[in-house]
Amino acid sequence: MQKAILGKKIGMTQIFTEDGLVIPVTVIEAGPVTVVQKKTVENDGYNAIQVGYVDAKDKAMNKPQKGHLAKAGVSNKRVLKEFRLEDDSAYNVGDEIKVDVFAEGDKIDVTGISKGHGYAGTVKRWGTHRGPMTHGSGYHRGVGSMGACSTPSRVMKNKRLPGHMGVEQVTVQNLDVVKVDAEKNIILVKGAVPGPKGGVVTIKNSVKA
Repeated sequence: MQKAILGKKIGMTQIFTEDGLVIPVTVIEAGPVTVVQKKTVENDGYNAIQVGYVDAKDKAMNKPQKGHLAKAGVSNKRVLKEFRLEDDSAYNVGDEIKVDVFAEGDKIDVTGISKGHGYAGTVKRWGTHRGPMTHGSGYHRGVGSMGACSTPSRVMKNKRLPGHMGVEQVTVQNLDVVKVDAEKNIILVKGAVPGPKGGVVTIKNSVKA
């Protein structure tokens, strides 16, 4: 991984190419992020940089967090994230990483926390087939067969059941960067990215490109 930044999902829109084609894009306010710590093989066993994103009020921070950021001479940050870069020698504590590290045409991977859907049944959560809706059927959106009776006398592992849906880390790979606006810290990404509006996402250069 050579390039990475944190951003906030603004929403979706569409833009037109010179040929008149419509491209659906996600608008992300990416960075700037501040380097708050450099990890080295000698001290930590590996090389990485830790960055902070989104200014936070003093009352939203605890003592260890305040001390960690004060040691780096950085203002309070709500989100901290580590990135392992192939060459982190170019970055020092206090440096800012801005959205212009990416350019139009780059392939990226975007990671975010998916939208929460609360407690969901199997039809919504797993896409299972429902039962007949007519002819006196009493079975419509149930979980289906739970397994045999005497053998094995239990519900088998991996049976698709109702439960909490969403709020999971999701990565969408090989998305195209359509446009970068360095002045407004905006990046336009072709297609959809995980999470709700206002959700924090991680943007990295693609591992499969």
